[in-house]
Amino acid sequence: MPRRRIGFWYRLAAVICKPPLVVLLRRDWRGIEHIPAEGGFITAVNHNSHIDPFAYAHFQYNTGRVPRFLAKSGLFKKGFVGAAMRGTGQIPVYRESTDALSAFRAAIDAVDRGECVAFYPEGTLTRDPEGWPMTGKTGAARVALQTKCPVIPVAQWGCNELLPPYAKKPNLLPRKTHRVLAGPPVDLTRFYDREMTADLLKEATEVIMAAVTHQLEEIRGEKAPETPYDPRRERIEQRRRTQAQTHQKSGQTVQEEGLGK
Repeated sequence: MPRRRIGFWYRLAAVICKPPLVVLLRRDWRGIEHIPAEGGFITAVNHNSHIDPFAYAHFQYNTGRVPRFLAKSGLFKKGFVGAAMRGTGQIPVYRESTDALSAFRAAIDAVDRGECVAFYPEGTLTRDPEGWPMTGKTGAARVALQTKCPVIPVAQWGCNELLPPYAKKPNLLPRKTHRVLAGPPVDLTRFYDREMTADLLKEATEVIMAAVTHQLEEIRGEKAPETPYDPRRERIEQRRRTQAQTHQKSGQTVQEEGLGK
Protein backbone atom coordinates (compact mmCIF):
# COMPACT_ATOMS: atom_id res chain seq x y z
CA MET A 1 0.00 0.00 0.00
CA PRO A 2 1.43 3.44 -0.87
CA ARG A 3 2.49 5.88 1.79
CA ARG A 4 0.30 8.80 2.76
CA ARG A 5 1.39 12.27 1.68
CA ILE A 6 2.94 14.37 4.43
CA GLY A 7 0.39 17.17 4.00
CA PHE A 8 0.19 20.87 4.82
CA TRP A 9 -0.15 20.65 8.60
CA TYR A 10 2.81 18.32 9.07
CA ARG A 11 4.96 20.55 6.86
CA LEU A 12 3.87 23.59 8.86
CA ALA A 13 4.70 21.81 12.14
CA ALA A 14 8.12 20.95 10.72
CA VAL A 15 8.75 24.59 9.76
CA ILE A 16 7.91 25.66 13.33
CA CYS A 17 9.61 22.87 15.31
CA LYS A 18 12.71 21.92 13.33
CA PRO A 19 14.75 25.15 13.75
CA PRO A 20 14.82 25.10 17.58
CA LEU A 21 15.47 21.34 17.59
CA VAL A 22 18.43 21.79 15.23
CA VAL A 23 19.81 24.55 17.46
CA LEU A 24 19.35 22.67 20.73
CA LEU A 25 20.32 19.14 19.70
CA ARG A 26 23.01 17.49 17.65
CA ARG A 27 21.81 14.40 15.78
CA ASP A 28 23.11 10.85 15.78
CA TRP A 29 20.40 8.94 13.93
CA ARG A 30 20.89 5.33 12.86
CA GLY A 31 18.71 2.52 11.54
CA ILE A 32 16.73 4.59 9.07
CA GLU A 33 17.01 1.66 6.67
CA HIS A 34 14.65 -0.29 8.95
CA ILE A 35 11.80 2.21 8.48
CA PRO A 36 9.54 0.62 5.82
CA ALA A 37 9.37 2.57 2.57
CA GLU A 38 5.79 1.48 1.89
CA GLY A 39 2.79 0.10 3.76
CA GLY A 40 1.47 0.45 7.28
CA PHE A 41 3.64 -0.22 10.31
CA ILE A 42 4.14 0.56 13.98
CA THR A 43 7.10 2.07 15.78
CA ALA A 44 7.55 1.29 19.48
CA VAL A 45 9.58 4.05 21.12
CA ASN A 46 10.93 4.63 24.63
CA HIS A 47 9.94 7.82 26.45
CA ASN A 48 12.29 9.68 28.80
CA SER A 49 11.64 13.41 28.27
CA HIS A 50 8.70 15.69 27.62
CA ILE A 51 10.44 16.95 24.47
CA ASP A 52 11.38 13.61 22.95
CA PRO A 53 8.10 13.30 20.96
CA PHE A 54 9.16 16.40 19.00
CA ALA A 55 12.72 15.16 18.50
CA TYR A 56 11.54 11.69 17.52
CA ALA A 57 8.98 13.17 15.09
CA HIS A 58 11.88 15.14 13.56
CA PHE A 59 13.79 11.89 13.03
CA GLN A 60 10.89 10.11 11.41
CA TYR A 61 9.79 13.12 9.38
CA ASN A 62 13.21 13.01 7.75
CA THR A 63 12.60 9.39 6.69
CA GLY A 64 9.56 10.49 4.68
CA ARG A 65 7.21 8.35 6.83
CA VAL A 66 5.56 10.71 9.27
CA PRO A 67 4.24 9.20 12.53
CA ARG A 68 0.69 9.35 13.88
CA PHE A 69 0.97 9.59 17.65
CA LEU A 70 -1.64 8.61 20.21
CA ALA A 71 -2.19 11.72 22.34
CA LYS A 72 -4.48 12.97 25.10
CA SER A 73 -7.87 13.97 23.74
CA GLY A 74 -7.72 17.36 25.47
CA LEU A 75 -4.98 18.49 23.07
CA PHE A 76 -7.42 18.27 20.14
CA LYS A 77 -10.17 20.50 21.49
CA LYS A 78 -9.33 24.09 20.63
CA GLY A 79 -6.84 26.65 19.43
CA PHE A 80 -3.88 26.30 17.13
CA VAL A 81 -2.58 23.20 18.92
CA GLY A 82 -5.91 21.45 18.45
CA ALA A 83 -6.02 22.37 14.77
CA ALA A 84 -2.45 21.13 14.30
CA MET A 85 -3.17 17.84 16.10
CA ARG A 86 -6.20 17.22 13.92
CA GLY A 87 -4.49 18.42 10.74
CA THR A 88 -1.45 16.20 11.23
CA GLY A 89 -3.66 13.17 11.78
CA GLN A 90 -2.73 12.43 15.37
CA ILE A 91 -4.98 9.97 17.23
CA PRO A 92 -6.93 11.16 20.31
CA VAL A 93 -6.98 8.93 23.38
CA TYR A 94 -10.11 9.25 25.52
CA ARG A 95 -9.11 7.88 28.89
CA GLU A 96 -11.66 6.49 31.35
CA SER A 97 -14.60 6.92 28.98
CA THR A 98 -16.80 4.91 26.66
CA ASP A 99 -14.56 6.10 23.81
CA ALA A 100 -11.38 4.64 25.34
CA LEU A 101 -11.13 1.91 22.69
CA SER A 102 -11.63 4.29 19.78
CA ALA A 103 -7.90 5.10 19.75
CA PHE A 104 -7.05 1.47 19.05
CA ARG A 105 -9.64 1.26 16.29
CA ALA A 106 -8.24 4.46 14.78
CA ALA A 107 -4.70 3.08 15.02
CA ILE A 108 -5.74 -0.10 13.23
CA ASP A 109 -7.47 1.94 10.53
CA ALA A 110 -4.35 4.09 10.08
CA VAL A 111 -2.10 1.04 9.69
CA ASP A 112 -4.57 -0.48 7.23
CA ARG A 113 -4.37 2.74 5.21
CA GLY A 114 -0.60 2.35 4.96
CA GLU A 115 0.40 4.83 7.65
CA CYS A 116 2.82 4.67 10.57
CA VAL A 117 1.46 4.75 14.12
CA ALA A 118 4.05 5.61 16.78
CA PHE A 119 3.44 4.03 20.18
CA TYR A 120 5.04 4.91 23.48
CA PRO A 121 4.26 1.52 25.04
CA GLU A 122 5.27 2.65 28.53
CA GLY A 123 2.32 5.04 28.45
CA THR A 124 4.20 7.78 30.28
CA LEU A 125 7.72 9.02 31.03
CA THR A 126 9.87 6.24 32.40
CA ARG A 127 10.19 6.16 36.16
CA ASP A 128 13.19 3.87 36.08
CA PRO A 129 15.91 5.66 38.12
CA GLU A 130 18.48 5.10 35.36
CA GLY A 131 16.17 5.98 32.46
CA TRP A 132 15.67 2.45 31.12
CA PRO A 133 12.33 1.47 29.54
CA MET A 134 9.67 0.28 31.96
CA THR A 135 7.20 -2.52 31.44
CA GLY A 136 4.87 -1.72 28.54
CA LYS A 137 1.14 -1.52 28.04
CA THR A 138 -0.45 -3.85 25.51
CA GLY A 139 -1.87 -1.38 22.97
CA ALA A 140 0.95 -1.69 20.44
CA ALA A 141 0.87 -5.49 20.63
CA ARG A 142 -2.90 -5.52 20.19
CA VAL A 143 -2.72 -3.42 17.00
CA ALA A 144 0.28 -5.35 15.70
CA LEU A 145 -1.33 -8.77 16.15
CA GLN A 146 -4.61 -7.67 14.62
CA THR A 147 -3.00 -6.09 11.54
CA LYS A 148 0.14 -8.29 11.34
CA CYS A 149 2.08 -5.17 10.40
CA PRO A 150 5.82 -4.67 11.02
CA VAL A 151 6.74 -3.40 14.48
CA ILE A 152 9.96 -1.35 14.44
CA PRO A 153 11.66 -1.01 17.86
CA VAL A 154 13.19 2.45 18.32
CA ALA A 155 15.33 3.71 21.17
CA GLN A 156 16.29 7.32 21.79
CA TRP A 157 18.58 9.04 24.26
CA GLY A 158 19.66 12.64 24.74
CA CYS A 159 16.48 14.64 25.15
CA ASN A 160 16.48 13.44 28.76
CA GLU A 161 19.84 15.14 29.18
CA LEU A 162 18.43 18.38 27.75
CA LEU A 163 15.22 18.16 29.80
CA PRO A 164 15.28 15.34 32.38
CA PRO A 165 12.01 13.60 33.25
CA TYR A 166 9.76 15.84 35.38
CA ALA A 167 12.33 18.66 35.37
CA LYS A 168 11.07 22.23 34.93
CA LYS A 169 14.19 23.80 33.42
CA PRO A 170 16.34 22.52 30.53
CA ASN A 171 20.10 22.01 30.69
CA LEU A 172 21.07 23.92 27.57
CA LEU A 173 24.86 23.73 27.86
CA PRO A 174 26.81 21.92 26.73
CA ARG A 175 24.75 21.14 23.64
CA LYS A 176 23.23 17.66 23.85
CA THR A 177 23.02 14.95 21.19
CA HIS A 178 19.76 13.23 20.28
CA ARG A 179 20.65 9.61 19.57
CA VAL A 180 18.14 7.39 17.80
CA LEU A 181 18.55 3.77 16.82
CA ALA A 182 15.80 1.97 14.89
CA GLY A 183 16.07 -1.80 14.74
CA PRO A 184 14.76 -4.53 12.44
CA PRO A 185 11.10 -5.55 12.81
CA VAL A 186 10.23 -7.51 15.93
CA ASP A 187 9.35 -11.12 15.14
CA LEU A 188 5.81 -11.63 16.44
CA THR A 189 4.81 -14.41 14.07
CA ARG A 190 4.51 -16.96 16.86
CA PHE A 191 1.65 -14.91 18.28
CA TYR A 192 -0.35 -14.70 15.05
CA ASP A 193 -3.72 -16.40 14.63
CA ARG A 194 -4.02 -17.21 18.32
CA GLU A 195 -6.71 -16.14 20.76
CA MET A 196 -5.84 -12.62 21.89
CA THR A 197 -5.84 -13.27 25.63
CA ALA A 198 -4.38 -10.99 28.29
CA ASP A 199 -1.46 -13.39 28.74
CA LEU A 200 -0.75 -13.46 25.00
CA LEU A 201 -0.78 -9.67 24.76
CA LYS A 202 1.46 -9.39 27.82
CA GLU A 203 3.98 -11.82 26.34
CA ALA A 204 3.99 -10.06 22.95
CA THR A 205 4.43 -6.71 24.72
CA GLU A 206 7.41 -8.06 26.65
CA VAL A 207 9.02 -9.14 23.36
CA ILE A 208 8.48 -5.65 21.91
CA MET A 209 9.86 -3.90 25.00
CA ALA A 210 12.88 -6.24 25.08
CA ALA A 211 13.68 -5.21 21.50
CA VAL A 212 13.40 -1.50 22.36
CA THR A 213 15.59 -2.01 25.42
CA HIS A 214 18.18 -3.85 23.33
CA GLN A 215 18.40 -0.85 20.99
CA LEU A 216 18.90 1.46 23.97
CA GLU A 217 21.64 -0.81 25.34
CA GLU A 218 23.49 -0.35 22.07
CA ILE A 219 23.11 3.42 22.23
CA ARG A 220 24.26 3.64 25.84
CA GLY A 221 26.92 0.92 25.65
CA GLU A 222 25.72 -0.77 28.83
CA LYS A 223 23.34 -3.45 29.99
CA ALA A 224 19.83 -2.74 31.21
CA PRO A 225 18.53 -4.30 34.43
CA GLU A 226 17.37 -7.88 34.00
CA THR A 227 13.91 -7.01 35.31
CA PRO A 228 12.27 -3.88 33.83
CA TYR A 229 10.91 -1.31 36.24
CA ASP A 230 7.21 -2.02 36.85
CA PRO A 231 5.22 1.01 38.15
CA ARG A 232 2.36 -1.22 39.30
CA ARG A 233 4.68 -3.49 41.28
CA GLU A 234 6.45 -0.45 42.73
CA ARG A 235 3.11 1.04 43.88
CA ILE A 236 2.22 -2.24 45.59
CA GLU A 237 5.62 -2.39 47.31
CA GLN A 238 5.35 1.25 48.36
CA ARG A 239 1.90 0.58 49.82
CA ARG A 240 3.28 -2.40 51.75
CA ARG A 241 6.18 -0.33 53.09
CA THR A 242 3.80 2.43 54.15
CA GLN A 243 1.51 -0.05 55.91
CA ALA A 244 4.48 -1.67 57.65
CA GLN A 245 5.73 1.71 58.86
CA THR A 246 2.23 2.61 60.09
CA HIS A 247 1.93 -0.67 62.01
CA GLN A 248 5.40 -0.17 63.47
CA LYS A 249 4.55 3.34 64.63
CA SER A 250 1.25 2.13 66.09
CA GLY A 251 3.09 -0.59 67.99
CA GLN A 252 5.58 1.89 69.37
CA THR A 253 2.78 4.21 70.49
CA VAL A 254 0.98 1.39 72.30
CA GLN A 255 4.23 0.33 73.97
CA GLU A 256 5.00 3.87 75.07
CA GLU A 257 1.51 4.33 76.47
CA GLY A 258 1.84 1.07 78.37
CA LEU A 259 5.15 2.14 79.91
CA GLY A 260 3.62 5.46 80.84
CA LYS A 261 0.96 3.76 82.91
